[in-house]
Amino acid sequence: MRKKRPDDDLDTTTTFANMNVEGFIWYDPSLKDGKRREKLNVTRKEYWAMVKGAFLAIGPYILGAMLVFGLLAGLAYLWLS
Repeated sequence: MRKKRPDDDLDTTTTFANMNVEGFIWYDPSLKDGKRREKLNVTRKEYWAMVKGAFLAIGPYILGAMLVFGLLAGLAYLWLS
């Protein structure tokens, strides 16, 4: 039975930098951002669920920025009047 070496579970598929650069021998123009683009097969309902989720995720940040901007505008109005 073969002993398990410590580097057997080394992750060699994760990339941190895109090395698909024109001029390199291994350049592949079909790759974009280091990944092969595949068409997602999502239904209309799933698509709008993803859009809704994105808005719900970013919504608090947008509302917070609007609140801070409103407070600063109100303070500037009071200070300059």
